Amino acid sequence: MTIRLSVNGTSHELPDSRGTESLIDFLHEDLNLTGTKLCCGIGICKACTVQVVKPPSPVPTAMISCSTALSSLNGTEIHTIESVAQDGIPDPVQQSFLDHFAFQCGYCAPGFVMATRTFLTHLQARPLPPDQLEEAMMDAIGNHICRCTGYVRYFNAIRDLAERVNAGEEIKL
Repeated sequence: MTIRLSVNGTSHELPDSRGTESLIDFLHEDLNLTGTKLCCGIGICKACTVQVVKPPSPVPTAMISCSTALSSLNGTEIHTIESVAQDGIPDPVQQSFLDHFAFQCGYCAPGFVMATRTFLTHLQARPLPPDQLEEAMMDAIGNHICRCTGYVRYFNAIRDLAERVNAGEEIKL
């Protein structure tokens, strides 16, 4: 059996003998995609979050890569932080984080960016009543750990985008 997956638009085939390897190890060691950060290694901090599209659903989900086995990713499309900025121009989430001075060291930023993009994609597809937006944002992003205590600025940046998306503004993600 072969594990087939796509990372940032490039297809990869791996022997099933590699199925127990973690996604983050594959990203770092095989593809030299080191923007996804390893911190706790047990899925608590969420610094290693990537976006995964698992057919038949076209909707991405946020997934931790440190403890996700390659065998569980057969047939998926994976997007890492390296796929976000285009030609050196930050995407709207990255720009909002910059505008709100959201991070200090930036180690957790890739995980926050990928989870926020996933949250906003879901919000574009299904806007919420305004009084439910804050709770939905906390459900999607609230369990990410920032060791520099940049939470208030992250959440202000995310809230700004979420309110705009929820009001119907088209933001290209």
